[in-house]
Amino acid sequence: MKLTRLLVTVAVLGLVAAACGGAGGGGAAPAECDAEFGCVTVAAGEPIKLATLMVITGPDQSLGLDSQHGAELAVDYWGDQAFDNVNGQIKGHEVTLVNEDDGCSAEGGTAGAQKLATDTQIVAVIGTSCSSAALGVADKIFGDLGIPLVSPSNTAPALTNPATHNPFYLRTAHNDRVQGAAVAAFAVEELNVTTAATIHDGSPYAEGLANAFAESFEAAGGTVTQQVSIQVGESDYSSILTDLATDSPELLYFPIFVAEGGLITQQARDNGSFQYLAGSDGMFTPDWIAAAGADNADGTYISGPDLSQLAGDADFYEGAFLSAYNAEFGEPTSVFHAHAFDAVNMVLTAIDMVSIEDGDTLYIPRMALRDALFATSGFPGLTGSLTCNADGDCQQSATIGVVTVEGGEFTDPIFSKTIGLTE
Repeated sequence: MKLTRLLVTVAVLGLVAAACGGAGGGGAAPAECDAEFGCVTVAAGEPIKLATLMVITGPDQSLGLDSQHGAELAVDYWGDQAFDNVNGQIKGHEVTLVNEDDGCSAEGGTAGAQKLATDTQIVAVIGTSCSSAALGVADKIFGDLGIPLVSPSNTAPALTNPATHNPFYLRTAHNDRVQGAAVAAFAVEELNVTTAATIHDGSPYAEGLANAFAESFEAAGGTVTQQVSIQVGESDYSSILTDLATDSPELLYFPIFVAEGGLITQQARDNGSFQYLAGSDGMFTPDWIAAAGADNADGTYISGPDLSQLAGDADFYEGAFLSAYNAEFGEPTSVFHAHAFDAVNMVLTAIDMVSIEDGDTLYIPRMALRDALFATSGFPGLTGSLTCNADGDCQQSATIGVVTVEGGEFTDPIFSKTIGLTE
């Protein structure tokens, strides 16, 4: 599957071919702009503005910067299919990115989203990095303005649960119902454990993933001895670990973030009661290894999207994409840069489809853009074929890999499992 197919128009069901009609009426806005939320009007010589809202400062910045870099490469690549650091164009208008910080928190998501929302020219936002910055926060702020929010790394099940889904929210990342099932399969099939305990930090991501793991683990015959929540920012979790150890779980699963993940890794090693330690993609960065200390991190299992088993154009990813990434940013620092690349390309394809030219002015109807995104079907992404359902999940199946740490470095995947969202 060639990545050039990214520029092929996605199949959009039930849309009028708005891009075929001019504004008419001596420069008056086209009729499509009468719909709810109106149009973004891009005047002659002005750029089409997208934004990113990622965690780009603090202990989790390696997670967000990695996705932001993927988004930047997508803008470079769009149009001429070359990583030349020249921004792509749509109908004569350059595409530009405005970058803000989500802080990996509800507070950060609020501040970043409110800042971006003051710019009425922003067409869509790629983000957030962390589910806590999106759920009921950035998704609502942008949704209330008719601005699509497309995340490359939010994985909390609640974001696409029909009861809590915002109608302008989508993601190219997997749903943690998939990742939780994959980690449970690894625990049962590879480690042969029958008991496990979980720790989460109260965030939608961590709590949702811990619960998804527990459900799948128990369905496979395992016993979850305890599930506990920690307070972010504490310096000592040893008493919690001591309490968990009294039930003698073989596996301790703590799908949290870098700072607390590093500290719990250290203190769990000091406790010495847990045969296996495991985390997930919130810790899938060298920064977590540094926070834990290489000796403590060694032997810990970490899950996340298996980029060695991409369902899309793996040759392109291993070749031109990583070459361009390394040349511009150095080695990738996390695992969602390909998902960000897909998110931007999906958005730009939809803009190209629904935007209406009137001379040198471009009109982008917000409702038509939203509808085009949700109608995406069979989109040939780098991570695989993307089809968005009514709740915003565009990655209908995912291959989750598990790596470990040896000598302070992540290994290649030692376990991979492809699971569909409906399984």
